[in-house]
Amino acid sequence: MGDQFIRLAVESLKAERFRLLDIGCSGGIDPAWRAFEPQLQALGIDASQAECRRLTGLEPNPDVAYVAAFVGGGDRKPIDLSKGPASPLIMRMVKRLSFTRMLELREARLQGASFEEKLRHNAWQMTGLADPCRPIVAPDLLVDRGWTGLDYLKIDVDGADFDILRSFAGRFDPLGILAVQLEVNFVGNGGPDEHSFHNTDRFMRQQGFDLFRLDNRTYSTRALPARFAIDMPAQTVGGRIIQGDAFYARDPIAAGTALTDAQLVKLICIFSAWELPDAAAEILLHFRERFSGLDTEHALDVLSAQAQRGDEQALPYRAYMAEFEREAPRFFPPAVSIPPRVPNFWRRMWR
Repeated sequence: MGDQFIRLAVESLKAERFRLLDIGCSGGIDPAWRAFEPQLQALGIDASQAECRRLTGLEPNPDVAYVAAFVGGGDRKPIDLSKGPASPLIMRMVKRLSFTRMLELREARLQGASFEEKLRHNAWQMTGLADPCRPIVAPDLLVDRGWTGLDYLKIDVDGADFDILRSFAGRFDPLGILAVQLEVNFVGNGGPDEHSFHNTDRFMRQQGFDLFRLDNRTYSTRALPARFAIDMPAQTVGGRIIQGDAFYARDPIAAGTALTDAQLVKLICIFSAWELPDAAAEILLHFRERFSGLDTEHALDVLSAQAQRGDEQALPYRAYMAEFEREAPRFFPPAVSIPPRVPNFWRRMWR
């Protein structure tokens, strides 16, 4: 549903670019951003040379490029892979988990497996890597490429994520970054430099961004494995919360951030792509007079349909809001019988 709204809104951008930097681009640019084409300009960076070659060979858009390199902090310190592909803290944790045991069982087979199968099992460290002694600094690469602006930043490298993020300190405003997607860890010892959610969240708020969405991933221990949640050894349907994805964006309403008309269009598109049509609608209504190139009523209807996804009787925006104002049953869960011995807290939640 998000791509439908983006294709509608992107027409008002005319020649304005949507610029994306994907650090850790294995698997390719998220298909959601293809809806911005032909205005999409993207740069993907990954440590796997073979994957970057594959993506380059498949890429139909001349404005999308891939760079095979490790990315580090601003000091260009060599990447130490001797203790594993992730940070030492995460490596100590993952050794206890069921997916790691499954990878151990498959390791001998993966040594001789195809490149595609290695990537499918997230064994990127076995695919032929760039030189870890010559990491690049992402903001400097943008300068070298002549990028003076950046709309969307994504970082997911299973390692130096926080160092990479901090290399953008002081550059979010000059680059005009609107939104950032980050892999975060929910384990840690409280150190100020570790790649943990609490450090990431503090840093992003200092840069003027708010958290709009947080997706959690659980992992079972090897002591009692749970079913995998996807078709590869990774997160499981139960277990401890260890990692997730955090989605940060500018909030021009709360912070009074001065954004151009084109930036407002891009921001509502990002919210729709994140499955946050309510946030997109709020901006659309608050700055309505600034969306001169967009049919706002039709746009609100598309966002309303996205909010009602799966509802065969989806209503246009005005009718949907009227239903809410009259406290229609559709906004409440169906009545259920509450078992008598459910604790009080869960009885309240059940209602």
